[in-house]
Amino acid sequence: MPELNPAAASIGLLANPASGKDVRRLVARASVFDNQEKRAIVRRVLVGAAAAGGRHFVYHNDAHGIVSQAIEEFGGDIQCRQVESTQMGTALDTISAARAMRDAGCAVVITLGGDGTNRAFCLGWPDAPLLPISTGTNNVFPNLYEATVAGAAAGLVANGVLSNEVFNPQKCINVSIDGERDDLALIDALLSKEKFVGARALLKPAQFSSALLTRAEPAAVGITSIGGLLHPVDSSAETGLWLEFGDGGSCVNAPIAPGLYQQVAVRSFQPLAIGQTVRCRGPGTLAFDGERERTLKTGQQATLTLSRNGPRVLDVAAALQRAAELGAFRGLTNGT
Repeated sequence: MPELNPAAASIGLLANPASGKDVRRLVARASVFDNQEKRAIVRRVLVGAAAAGGRHFVYHNDAHGIVSQAIEEFGGDIQCRQVESTQMGTALDTISAARAMRDAGCAVVITLGGDGTNRAFCLGWPDAPLLPISTGTNNVFPNLYEATVAGAAAGLVANGVLSNEVFNPQKCINVSIDGERDDLALIDALLSKEKFVGARALLKPAQFSSALLTRAEPAAVGITSIGGLLHPVDSSAETGLWLEFGDGGSCVNAPIAPGLYQQVAVRSFQPLAIGQTVRCRGPGTLAFDGERERTLKTGQQATLTLSRNGPRVLDVAAALQRAAELGAFRGLTNGT
């Protein structure tokens, strides 16, 4: 078993109480992911991390106390402290917590949420070392890890047994909007003809204008699936995919939300290399990672650049494989 390293770095913990509860439970067939299950996931993360020698944690105290209650119920020999962050019940809390965890020097941060949660975190810490556990809706970025072994992988990193070799740098889309603050997307950035952010979810393909994807995954749900069913692009590829919607090209029957297939007209699509830029103009709304976020006025331009300057994601399988090779969990028997 890995021994406790007194100088071990901290593991960040952040759970989004709003993930897994949006309008797609009403208009599509997405499942509800309640906070009781999120709390159970955090407890299992703590068990796994402690087993791997990770005993130092910093956490965002969300409005529902998901992480703080899990810590209280854990009862193990761990050291935890809360980071200073906003308590507004919006994405600003996640952004604020990300900055605080960066300043605290976290070796890895475990997030519970969907694409939107992780996007918000990366707005605060763009190249964060993340272990994203899926508890949201359109989950392309986070994965469905068993929390016990995910926690163990994080513990091995925090304890210094493993280092940067088990992290994979991710692609992202850097967004520059005329006269306004910059933004980013982890999976897709889409221009919709809709004039208002509204309920945020993207459920009307006839309103889609164009989209840039970091990944085009045929086995995923959401905007990425549209591209994936035309021209697959995975997370390791040094390209993304640019889509222009409308008649005159292909019609794709794609799962744009859980339990919801729609016919989507795609006029054209083409791969886009890392570092390349595309532009789109308003009026309309810009959606990032499946949710409408920003309004473009008539003639206002947004510049989208594909890069690999996104977060570094911990490869749980590779981490445990390497730990096995190092004998990190082996010890002597008590036989005589």
